[in-house]
Amino acid sequence: MSITYTIDGVNVTAEPSDTILTSATRAGVEIPTLCFDARTAIYGACGICLVEVEGVPKLLRACSARPQEGYVVHTDSPRVERARKTALELLLSDHTGDCRGPCKLNCPALTDCQKYVGEIREGRYKDAVSTIYQAFPFPASIGHVCPHPCEDACRRQMVEEPLSIAFLKAFAADKIEADGDPYVVQCEPSTGKHVAIVGGGPAGLTAAYFLRRYGHDVTIYDKQPKMGGMLRYGIPEYRLPKAVLDREIKIIADAGVQMINDVRLGKDLDFDDLRQRYDAVLLALGAWKSYNMRVPGEDLEGVIGGIEFLEQLGLGERPTIGERVAVCGGGNTAMDCCRTAVRLGAKEVYVVYRRTRAEMPASDVEIDEAEEEGVTFKYLTNPIEFYGKDGRLTGMKLQIMELGEPDASGRRRPVPVEGATEDIAIDNVLMAIGQGANCEGVDGELLTQRGTIACDDMTFRTAIDNVFAAGDVTNRGAGIAIEAIAEAQKAAFCINNYLEGDEVRRKIPYFVTQEVTPEEFEDRPKQNREKMPGLSPEERRGNFDPIYFGFSEEQALREASRCLECGCHDYYDCRLIRFANAFDIDPDRFAGIKHDREEVPVVSEVIVHDPDKCVLCGLCYRMCEQEVGKTFLGLYNRGFSTVVNPMVPKEAREFCASCLKCVEACPTGAMKSVPAVERVTQIV
Repeated sequence: MSITYTIDGVNVTAEPSDTILTSATRAGVEIPTLCFDARTAIYGACGICLVEVEGVPKLLRACSARPQEGYVVHTDSPRVERARKTALELLLSDHTGDCRGPCKLNCPALTDCQKYVGEIREGRYKDAVSTIYQAFPFPASIGHVCPHPCEDACRRQMVEEPLSIAFLKAFAADKIEADGDPYVVQCEPSTGKHVAIVGGGPAGLTAAYFLRRYGHDVTIYDKQPKMGGMLRYGIPEYRLPKAVLDREIKIIADAGVQMINDVRLGKDLDFDDLRQRYDAVLLALGAWKSYNMRVPGEDLEGVIGGIEFLEQLGLGERPTIGERVAVCGGGNTAMDCCRTAVRLGAKEVYVVYRRTRAEMPASDVEIDEAEEEGVTFKYLTNPIEFYGKDGRLTGMKLQIMELGEPDASGRRRPVPVEGATEDIAIDNVLMAIGQGANCEGVDGELLTQRGTIACDDMTFRTAIDNVFAAGDVTNRGAGIAIEAIAEAQKAAFCINNYLEGDEVRRKIPYFVTQEVTPEEFEDRPKQNREKMPGLSPEERRGNFDPIYFGFSEEQALREASRCLECGCHDYYDCRLIRFANAFDIDPDRFAGIKHDREEVPVVSEVIVHDPDKCVLCGLCYRMCEQEVGKTFLGLYNRGFSTVVNPMVPKEAREFCASCLKCVEACPTGAMKSVPAVERVTQIV
């Protein structure tokens, strides 16, 4: 006789043999569980499937509790959520591994580097580009210019050298373009909502791309003749060919984003008018003003802002400079300035930096290549005066510095050496010590004391209801392009939620991580990083030709094969991490001793088991025994020391290689099958 009851207001019909979980699943109501599988007997181990029944004093395990006529069941009451959260935190307090590789976690945009590198290794270049487009829409452009924080975290450097992740990104995008198979943006049906974006740089274009994918109509306004922002007007041609940028902007335009150039906020656009005409407005104005140093002589002719200098070049003009040029600053903009000065014909080019190379924020390759091109680095020096004749710069006085105690940034503070100075003769100084925003036309109540736009770090909302901000113009100020892109990606998510009437705040995803040491990779054969072919230093001077040729397909495949595949192989199917993020867990509440055990072969070399990922749900050995009819797996020991133990008769290896039901059933990625190629290698 059937039983009728309700779950979260849904009428459910159950048979006497049903549990609350099985009948709820059939009715389309999801109750989270880790240890249940309909092919095995009820186990009730994980404690995640708890539900509350009106009139019943204790919470019930839905996987084992039988429904009764008239039950009123709640799966999402505060009491249930607290209990599930506690159960998950207890499980995760002794769960060790890498949900995602450190490359992804170190990318501001959380690009799935490991996934697209693996797709390149398998020759699936279109899939690799599609993976990148899930994070941002500039795989080739960012592949050319990104200072790649992902590579700084790559564990391959514990073997020899980090993976060339950025160049692989560019390779995949260039390859599908050369094959005539460009990426096409897939958009949701139109929502009828309209968003205005002010600023067509990496942040504005990224936000437009995501908002268009959500189905909104998007219009970008930009002050420059062409879209691209700092990617076009702040990065020289030799680093980023503008034809590459153009084709990636066209992909966004082809998705239906309207782009309007040569309009300025406060002049051609009225801020209040935008707010009223559009459902939401995103301010992505960038940072187009070079900071000055507040030293005497900065008003002399020949002292030029670094970003203004690069912008002039990007507009197609050829800045006039003398034979002796000094660049003040130590970041990548300073490197672009000094290397551009070389190409414009300067005979002597200096970089003046008040710390040492070790503290310099510019990427090592930029510094190395600048030195190859003839740039002289004057470390531990700081300008204290610019002087000239008839209003024209002729030289600068430098204070000699030494390093003192670390400052708030963690770098040792430069302090003057009393009485130690140096004079150098120069014709131009390019100021590249930092950049600020020009927020002309923006409502003054939105601005911080630094002149940036104040917005919430988790929602990107400003003090005005439908106005958001992202990129270099926000609280933190100017950064690298991928950071601006990351903000825009998140801002688009929040704007979409706002337009749909949902909670605007985004959640920071939870990942399990682990520390590793070089000793763990001692058995890996060394395979040096592929060298990017390109122009020699002599060929680079005097022209703006692209300095790199790009990887050949053979190089890209070799480089991609170096990946150590640090992230969990089962991440996308892992129920544990999905539930952990759904319930905002905090495993540190139950901090204590954590196991540190190696992966072990469960069935010869066919299947391996990571006991530190295992939550002892029992699905693997129950599946083996109850579904397959074998007893190749079991539990060994008791309590905190319990592990899945192999029971390995002679028939196991051949049988398990074709079965793998234990691997399929594992909810946490603790069980993993070993590919046949790797098995052969191990046997040999």
